Amino acid sequence: MNEKIEKHPLSIRPPIGSDGSAESPTPITPIAGTGLADAVKHGGRIYQLMVEAVRDYAIFMLDPNGYVASWNRGAQRLKGYTADEIIGRHFSEFYPPEDIASGKPAMELEVASDVGMFEDEGFRIRKDGSSFWANVVITAVRDDDGSLVGFAKVTRDLTERRAAEEKAIADARRLAKAEASNTTKSEFLAAMSHELRTPLNAIAGYCELLSLGLGGPITAEQTEYLERIRKSQKHLLGIVSDLLNFSRIEAGHLSYEIVPVSLDAVIESVTPMVEPTARAKGIELRAHSPQSECIALGDRARVDQILLNLLSNAIRHTAAGGNITIECAVSAKTASIAVADTGIGIPLEKQESIFEPFVQLGRSLSSAHEGTGLGLAISRDLARAMSGDLTVSSKVGKGSTFTLTLPGAI
Repeated sequence: MNEKIEKHPLSIRPPIGSDGSAESPTPITPIAGTGLADAVKHGGRIYQLMVEAVRDYAIFMLDPNGYVASWNRGAQRLKGYTADEIIGRHFSEFYPPEDIASGKPAMELEVASDVGMFEDEGFRIRKDGSSFWANVVITAVRDDDGSLVGFAKVTRDLTERRAAEEKAIADARRLAKAEASNTTKSEFLAAMSHELRTPLNAIAGYCELLSLGLGGPITAEQTEYLERIRKSQKHLLGIVSDLLNFSRIEAGHLSYEIVPVSLDAVIESVTPMVEPTARAKGIELRAHSPQSECIALGDRARVDQILLNLLSNAIRHTAAGGNITIECAVSAKTASIAVADTGIGIPLEKQESIFEPFVQLGRSLSSAHEGTGLGLAISRDLARAMSGDLTVSSKVGKGSTFTLTLPGAI
């Protein structure tokens, strides 16, 4: 910043140096022959007190040539100059070098003089050389005969607002980019899932034909091999189904038919699907129902899907000899199904991350488990889409309880 103080060409006194007191009353430089001082004082003492009291706005007067003629406390706070330091200097002191070089200060006064007012937003410079984003309004001040006596200038610091707007724009761009990326990913997953289903279904079909002996007699060893192929095919088909469901949820392509659903009926329907697997692993399944019927509002097919996933996970992560309890409950506003196991449990810091897509911690946290890590993420998304939720409570060494909560059918 150029600290050289120019002599005010229209002032009856020389400019004051930079050693003035910051707490001294705001002086007004008399402007010979222009009437500017009288215009500033025209509002009387009340006007001066009002302007002086404003601290969030820089309010000051310029003479017709752009030299500062008055200075309020808000201007001192915003720009850093005391009244004695700045009165008598040209207001171009507040502009960046490039604006001065382009003649912007003079242009602003010319426009204000011609049309009565000029408004602008841009960078302005403080005494210490730092910049801030400002809103500036310059209003031409004229006396009774229309002669220009000077300009009233009001400056606001909009740095925080501009930063917030820029952040909002940047966030919107990131969101748009993320949404485009998610759409591409979802479309890719959906396409790949459909492409994979076709050969997997063909594998299942040919396995069945061979098992029926349509290709000729098969040995006991070949029968065992075919069963292994069938199990692998089912496992891969389950992974593909998870990917397809996940892509549909992310793309918002799933529809829901929300109707009263009997959670007791859901348990009775889904439990037999997993009983053979549980029995083969030596796990006991126990189902308990309250005396009153549990009726929830939800999509029956989605509720079945969530419970099947919870039971499959519980069986996968519960050791032989353990047990799994399925229980429904009803309250004034909700109905729920809880699946509790006697597994090793999940540490507290891991209990939320298991609902993240593609995260697969496993209850033991020490061995690899098959799957995509999408089951719980899909189940929670389905639950929340039905205005419910899926939560977990667990203690290491004691087991875990997953609870599906849905609105009650009141």
